[in-house]
Amino acid sequence: MKAFTPSILAVVICATFASAPSEGSSHREAPNISRFPTLDSTDFYVFNSYEQGRGDFVTLIANYIPLQDAYGGPNYFAMDPDATYSIHIDNDGDAVEDITFAFNFKSMLPNNNQGVQLTVGPEGNQRTVSVPLKNVGGITAGNDSAANFSESYTVRMISGPQKTGTSVQLSNTTTSSTTFNKPLDYVGNKTFTSKQDYQMYADQFMYQVAIANCDGMAKVFVGQRKDPFVVNLGKTFDLVNYVPVEGDSAAGAGDGSGFPGGITQSADNDDLADKNITSIAIEVPKSCVVGSSNGVIGSWTTASLPQARILNPNAKFANNAVNGGALTQVSRLGNPLVNELVIGIKDKDTFSTAHPKDDGQFLDYVSHPSLPELLNILFKDAVNTTLGTNFATLAPTNFPRNDLITAFLTGFAGVNQQTTVTPSEMLRLNTKIAATAQAEQSTFGVAGNDLAGFPNGRRPGDDVVDIALRVVMGRLCHPIPVAGVDTDLGLCKPEDAEVGTVQFTDGAPINATMMDASFPYLTTPLAGSK
Repeated sequence: MKAFTPSILAVVICATFASAPSEGSSHREAPNISRFPTLDSTDFYVFNSYEQGRGDFVTLIANYIPLQDAYGGPNYFAMDPDATYSIHIDNDGDAVEDITFAFNFKSMLPNNNQGVQLTVGPEGNQRTVSVPLKNVGGITAGNDSAANFSESYTVRMISGPQKTGTSVQLSNTTTSSTTFNKPLDYVGNKTFTSKQDYQMYADQFMYQVAIANCDGMAKVFVGQRKDPFVVNLGKTFDLVNYVPVEGDSAAGAGDGSGFPGGITQSADNDDLADKNITSIAIEVPKSCVVGSSNGVIGSWTTASLPQARILNPNAKFANNAVNGGALTQVSRLGNPLVNELVIGIKDKDTFSTAHPKDDGQFLDYVSHPSLPELLNILFKDAVNTTLGTNFATLAPTNFPRNDLITAFLTGFAGVNQQTTVTPSEMLRLNTKIAATAQAEQSTFGVAGNDLAGFPNGRRPGDDVVDIALRVVMGRLCHPIPVAGVDTDLGLCKPEDAEVGTVQFTDGAPINATMMDASFPYLTTPLAGSK
């Protein structure tokens, strides 16, 4: 049998991968949620805070409203005032939330919702007319009187299940108010003068929050940020119009010694480089969220609407619909890329509305995933013909796929598995594993010898696209470095995954230094004009 050499495999990939299904996150992962962009969660992060001096805190970030063009005026990107945006924490392993932070938003115009008005016309024929813009002049950190629109929000901490638990309104420790404010989106540099000035303005909306029976102050921020996610989106959805294997000997080496014709790392491959998102970020003391378990928490974000909406045929700014009925979940996100790459299209909307405790209904998608089989159908014959081999399959052959069940549904024993194990899709974080300093983080998380990274929670600088591609093709069947030692996880065997060590990549680089080193970690959004 001929060797399965990198150069020959690359040629085969070039010839056949153009027919492969797309493998990326579009931030619009299910048919129904694509109709509700303000409720669409783009990314979710849970990690031990790595800001200096904040090692006893956990940061949770839920990003919403995908693919924001910075110049998207005149309305820009407000949150839905009828929705409830939630961040959930399960700290006892039963896949039911024990703590929920629920955010509700309100949109307002000045002058009792009449907005800024101008007197237009000559004397004797004057009219008072509301202006069409969200600001009528420059805005600074000390003066936002020219704003013609604002958003406020409240935060409830719910102990127990969200629908039946005990709810307490959180308050700003400076003013004791239970109302928080959200900055205007980054309209542009005539409105805010410069990136630095916008950041000074936005920093005013970072609040310290007291939590009852909790030592230490939480922090909260809601506002527009630069989208931290990187993905080669356009080419990926154009039937993967590139060779998805590292073309250098190592990412960023620039030596062309990897797969001939393989894609190499370049910022030009990031199609989200010019996009913003809206972040809901909260940092809380670990002691307030871990409960009495082993220190591992599971977490996810949801957005919900009242079940019924009746549109006002004579809509007004503050009265465009009447909503009623039970709060109904319409989006959900825990681990990245699950609804894009794992759940079948017929069940994507079901997953968006499901609760983790009910994830048994999706088990077949994880234990017997379709994506590797689709890739095998497209690759196997061409590989065998080119190499003169007789591979029965290129897809991993361990069934059920215990490696994927562990990664997505149970967590890894000794790393991020809870004492009580209920198979369910959540981000799991071991709060007892110390954060890795920003400059020392591996973009490949646990597989990169960094136990503080994905899938032990998720940090903004973790390259989850490349990790997911490799895991689904069997990377965990081969030893991975743990504490500097190549370790067999015992989930499957190397012979179960013929291409398990191939450096699959979309060529869009990311690392922690592309983010800020302090809360809320995500960087200043892009300006609508310069």
